[in-house]
Amino acid sequence: MENMSSTNMPDFILMGLTDSKEMRCVLFMLFLLIYLLTVLGNAGMIVIIHLDLQLHTPMYFFLSHLSFLDLCYSTVITPKTLENLLTSNKYISFTGCFTQMFFFALLGATEFYILSSMAYDRYAAICNPLNYPVVMHMRFCHILVIGSYMIGLSESLVNVLYMNSLNFCNANIIYHFFCDITPVLSLSCTDTQDIEIMMFILAGSNIMVSLITISLSYASILSTILKINSNSGKHKAFSTCASHLLGVIIFYSTMIFTYLKPKKSYSLGKDQVASVFYTMVLPMLNPLIYSLRNKEVKNALFKIMQNREGSRHIK
Repeated sequence: MENMSSTNMPDFILMGLTDSKEMRCVLFMLFLLIYLLTVLGNAGMIVIIHLDLQLHTPMYFFLSHLSFLDLCYSTVITPKTLENLLTSNKYISFTGCFTQMFFFALLGATEFYILSSMAYDRYAAICNPLNYPVVMHMRFCHILVIGSYMIGLSESLVNVLYMNSLNFCNANIIYHFFCDITPVLSLSCTDTQDIEIMMFILAGSNIMVSLITISLSYASILSTILKINSNSGKHKAFSTCASHLLGVIIFYSTMIFTYLKPKKSYSLGKDQVASVFYTMVLPMLNPLIYSLRNKEVKNALFKIMQNREGSRHIK
């Protein structure tokens, strides 16, 4: 078979989720609704945090970046998926495919460390409250966020550069609904073992470093909470962490299931379901997880709505 490198590769074909016209219509409506809720929820969270001065704290600074990542994360995947479902246009250019893969890796890796920063912030607030303003000053928060983006950028560049060196033997059918690393790797006619190991190490190290940071932070938090005498104090301390912990469990469980396994274990059906969950559903759920359990966010939203009503009456 004729070898085709990334320099002369034709368009890829995304097989999508289903060939059934009826199911494509149902999935289009469902994914469109999810995407609209994702944009509304995450953009709304960013606006609320920006407008309310009481939310200009490290915790909400990290939360605004998490909302930004989720908004971009979903936008990288969902619009193309909706186009495929609506028009049956399954083609994606080689450049478009690798661009999608680049931003997907960038945003995913960055989110690991943003979640780690949020866990460390909760640790500092609960376990060391007297020194919290000194430890979590805004300059340090900016360093954590910039560092998170730089790590994500580094990993995504390495991934795409290695993937770009692959040869494809006239194989351009991706059995997935977006350009994920595993299904694209399976198209290569060259030996990908070294690349698989390298990517496994990169993904595993990011997941494990961030997961260890989160685990140690919450172990210290739990130990501190158990030492609190009053039940109301325990409940208040735990409630400030419950939302973040729930988001972490959902995000990490799907990522570990999908990526910390060899290519031979790839299962189209199971991996597609997991991919739909963390690329579309979870970015929609995060604003709900962090806002519905958070009185400060709800109070800020209520004040913004009151101010808008007041300005209307003045006019």
